[in-house]
Amino acid sequence: MLFLPAHDEQATVADVVARCPATVDGHDVVCLVIDDGSTDDTARRATFAGAEVVRMPSNRGLGAAVREGFAQATARDAVAVAFCDADGEYDPADLADLVRPVLDGTADYVVGSRFDGDIERMLPHRRLGNVVLTRWTAWTARTPISDGQSGYRALSPAAAERAVVAHDFNYAQVLTLDLLAKGFAYREVPIRYHFREQGRSFVRLGRYLAAVVPAVHRVVNRA
Repeated sequence: MLFLPAHDEQATVADVVARCPATVDGHDVVCLVIDDGSTDDTARRATFAGAEVVRMPSNRGLGAAVREGFAQATARDAVAVAFCDADGEYDPADLADLVRPVLDGTADYVVGSRFDGDIERMLPHRRLGNVVLTRWTAWTARTPISDGQSGYRALSPAAAERAVVAHDFNYAQVLTLDLLAKGFAYREVPIRYHFREQGRSFVRLGRYLAAVVPAVHRVVNRA
């Protein structure tokens, strides 16, 4: 399963869905859009492009949408579950590279690294923020991590079932810390990245840190 968390992404979601491969290494791919309370045409355009759509009744946040995606994958007995943003920044054509370590049993949690791959364009302040937050996550996890903010990840069925996303706002740091603390095997693979051309990112530094830092503190203390 490849699921796409989406909130008001009518401009890009159909193109992302259309680029989802039909199969990976002999496994059929289900493309599922988790519509996080969109008020635009996201759900209809995703359906028309060929995705299944799960609609959340209100906009709860990216972390909540990712939790719903994990629940859907677990309920459907997916042999691997991956997710990426629906804004066109990540390429569904990289799906095979993400899930192959899961399928061959060498990793439970795979993160697509933009910094080990091909970054077509990233704004300087976004690059700096990614580097700082990645170093913080790596230091907290005591694990080498090159891209702690990546929006393209894959999990084994066991990791998806046991994953805890500690808050609704986001998943990036807390998911990694949770799964590493539980002993799941971690790996990174290089991916392509294209800065979004439509819409605006939900990330605003002050609001982001206010939500993320307490959540990371809770995860670390729990672990």
